[in-house]
Amino acid sequence: MRAAGLLLAGVLVATSAAAQEQGSVSVAIDGTTTKLNTVTYKPPGDGPFPTLIFHHGSGDFQRPYDPQIIGQWFVARGWAVIAPSRRGRGGSEGLDEEGDACSEAEAVAGADRALGEIEAVTPALISRPFVDRSRIAVVGQSRGGVLSVAWSGRHPEVRAVMNFVGGWKGTRTCLQGGAINRTLLNRGVAWGQPSLWLYGDRDVFYPLEDTKAVFNTFLAAGGKGVWHDYKPPKMLDGHQVVLAPHLWTADMEAYLAERGLPAKGGKP
Repeated sequence: MRAAGLLLAGVLVATSAAAQEQGSVSVAIDGTTTKLNTVTYKPPGDGPFPTLIFHHGSGDFQRPYDPQIIGQWFVARGWAVIAPSRRGRGGSEGLDEEGDACSEAEAVAGADRALGEIEAVTPALISRPFVDRSRIAVVGQSRGGVLSVAWSGRHPEVRAVMNFVGGWKGTRTCLQGGAINRTLLNRGVAWGQPSLWLYGDRDVFYPLEDTKAVFNTFLAAGGKGVWHDYKPPKMLDGHQVVLAPHLWTADMEAYLAERGLPAKGGKP
């Protein structure tokens, strides 16, 4: 899983211009004040803007995580975008304790540590003066997708939840991967609103038949969601569909419009 995060981070760094703003926030995590780095995109003006919080995957990257493609796409539609780097990555303080265990108990414990970070940092992110707190959305890629869905189960105030190729453990290499992913994603059932699930063919970690089975389990448990899968261009694999907005723009716009949120704008 870390290899995917590294690859995605590398693609973003290689193709992105400087982020609109790089900064940090200090938050209390496990009783210790920890500085987490952030990258922020926002439209001109003071706002308040509908705001998207982007959660990254499991990569071990040194620079603050910069979701340039997502940032530009949403800014073109009047949104602000904030991407925090979790502990031990992107120059953020602390240690990455999410782990890479294949046992369900250990994997879920690692996810809970990540969710604790998100719980701690989100109030600091949305307290910024340009943020419209009545229009908050969360999106994530890979582990970040799982975290976004799971976190929303405890936050009914969130207006939209988008999951790009979410999973905690790859089902190709971990026999417990499917069970781990189901356990974590089913935490989002409690949100009670439809989340958007976007996956890709030829995913090197999550075959579509496995991820669609997890989605069907989510629905069977009472969750609400919209599923789309795509065939990525040849230079990308299915785990990188977030980098190909021409695949998902129409579906993302439709979802945001259904949630009563800004969906149309300039070209990404």
